Amino acid sequence: MHVQVDRLSVRYPRRERAAVDSVTFGLRTGDIGVLIGPSGCGKTTLLRAIAGLERASEGEIRISSQRVAGGGVHVPPERRRVGMVFQDYALFPHLDVARNVAFGIPGATRAQRDARVAEVLALVGLADTQGAMPHELSGGQQQRVALARALAPRPQLLLLDEPFSNLDVDLRERLAHEIRGILKAAGATALFVTHDQLEAFAIGDEIGVMHEGRLHQWDDAYTLYHRPATRFVADFIGHGVFARATLKQVGNQVVVHTALGPLADGAECPLPSAFAGGQCEVLLRADDIVHDDDAPVKAEILRKAFRGSEFLYTLRLATGEVVLAHVPSHHDHKVGEWIGIRAQVDHVVTFQREASPAAAPIASFPV
Repeated sequence: MHVQVDRLSVRYPRRERAAVDSVTFGLRTGDIGVLIGPSGCGKTTLLRAIAGLERASEGEIRISSQRVAGGGVHVPPERRRVGMVFQDYALFPHLDVARNVAFGIPGATRAQRDARVAEVLALVGLADTQGAMPHELSGGQQQRVALARALAPRPQLLLLDEPFSNLDVDLRERLAHEIRGILKAAGATALFVTHDQLEAFAIGDEIGVMHEGRLHQWDDAYTLYHRPATRFVADFIGHGVFARATLKQVGNQVVVHTALGPLADGAECPLPSAFAGGQCEVLLRADDIVHDDDAPVKAEILRKAFRGSEFLYTLRLATGEVVLAHVPSHHDHKVGEWIGIRAQVDHVVTFQREASPAAAPIASFPV
């Protein structure tokens, strides 16, 4: 692993809970990792600890097999060969683009600096802006200059702390794709902090979901969405509900019974004996619910959100349970209408049943 974090904790005096609590993960050379979670979950503190700006209370950090924190070792930030890109870009307003980028290349001749500046500005698509001042550039261009400056000294690890938070929403996802392409072209290993799931999915090879200082899951986006390891991850990622279910053994199969009828066989489910009376909850994503006029199960439309190619419907079954469904936008039904729905679940994910009498919607993406 290019970066290995083992049982890392960061504690502050007079704070009962650790800011980072026994976190372990690895990042391969050339991969882009993303840390995501709600405000105050510890993701920026973890990033700062890897940079050397925070001291580890427990555990260790290795970069390129070198221990930089832990076991009595604390390598200072300037000796870790780590580049950082911040929320506010931190460009020098009185220096043009070329001199901003050159500032990050110490100990080189003028010719070497000029060649490297031209190289990284071409990499980020700004080869013709060397003489421009930062205020003459758009927000997206300023962000790419900041990235060029961080890449210029060839760091062994690049850290990015919410680099798109000051940009328009429409620009963020596009720029995330662009930055991913730039980092891959540079062969850079990077760790990125964001609170935006679309950014995380657009840029990350591996994504870590944090909550209250703990890393709940470190996986690719597909696995986080379809096979969440904890209830928090299931709740935080995407649209869906936790619906009541009963597991029953039928021959060699486990059948999952819900208010929508039996789901596809629960080959990935635990045995019914894992829950008292086989009673549990299953995660039903909005894309697990299909609008079907001929389906025997009907649901009332409580709310609808237009999202261009589709609606996000919030639906209430006759049992009172609520589910969400993505429906093509040409199926434009009115609030209060009853429509036919069926479940089409490829990944059955079960959780311990909670006390709530009915499923409650979870909606982490903006609607």
